Amino acid sequence: MLIKRNQRWEMPESEVTSENIYCQRRTLLKAAGYTLALGTFSPLSAIAATAGFPSQLNSSYNGKDLTPTKENLVTSYNNFYEFSFDKDGVVSKAKDFKTEPWTLKITGMVQNPQTFDVNELVKKVGIEQRIYRFRCVEAWSMVVPWDGFPLKKLLDLVQPTSQAKYVKFVAFNDPESAPGQVIAPHYPWPYTEGLTIEEAANELTLLATGIYGKPMPNQNGAPIRLVVPWKYGFKSIKSITKIEFTDKMPPTLWNTTAPSEYGFYANVNPEVDHPRWSQKSEKIVGSWFQRKPTVQFNGYGTEVAHLYKKLDLSKWY
Repeated sequence: MLIKRNQRWEMPESEVTSENIYCQRRTLLKAAGYTLALGTFSPLSAIAATAGFPSQLNSSYNGKDLTPTKENLVTSYNNFYEFSFDKDGVVSKAKDFKTEPWTLKITGMVQNPQTFDVNELVKKVGIEQRIYRFRCVEAWSMVVPWDGFPLKKLLDLVQPTSQAKYVKFVAFNDPESAPGQVIAPHYPWPYTEGLTIEEAANELTLLATGIYGKPMPNQNGAPIRLVVPWKYGFKSIKSITKIEFTDKMPPTLWNTTAPSEYGFYANVNPEVDHPRWSQKSEKIVGSWFQRKPTVQFNGYGTEVAHLYKKLDLSKWY
């Protein structure tokens, strides 16, 4: 996972969307959603996983003092190795990926195992918008308005048993549609990730089905992906097909592929460098050569630090 510095997407700070413009834009998106509800054509009607839109901004996660990254950058600068190892190549290679219909299978140590159609699941639990910082292990960062629902709502539906200690997430496996799975057969596809049951139940942990008030684009992990804002981005697995509750720590793709570089917990920690680069600061996507100091837990320590009292800070990576 080398750092790729592509100057095409960089721009002066003066061009980053201001908060008042962003809020006006959100009002327009809501209007578009209501137009769709009345039966008038809208671009949203051509995109999968449309249930729940327009969503409402959760005032507790309104991104106070944060400026959302410009939408065209969030949707064009993507790590999604199933499709391409080139961030700029993901959009074109994922554009025809079929995400409708899509089911999410819940198995393992739960009282109520189920298989959900994603749209039906969203209708059941609802969605909201939350603005989160997003920090990549490659030392770049964004601010993204996600649309989705707390993972805890799903836990409440399926009722994990007391034996469940971990949650395993599994992405799709479709080499015919995903060229990255063909050119990298040595990777243990499908992409897998995991959390502890306590991390999964934390209020911050989100299953996202959209960004910027619209359904999730393919390149960003349609139709449903994980968002864990205090961890490095590779933990936020895309295009999930299965969630399994287990009593054993699940193997994950990056921890299996390069265990000396990618740990299971992968909490954002400026004091523990990647073996090949520093994690003390981060590049801000959309700014001219601007870096800022990285904050422990990506700034969410108040909400999550208590989960790790028994862990050695120096070994979190």
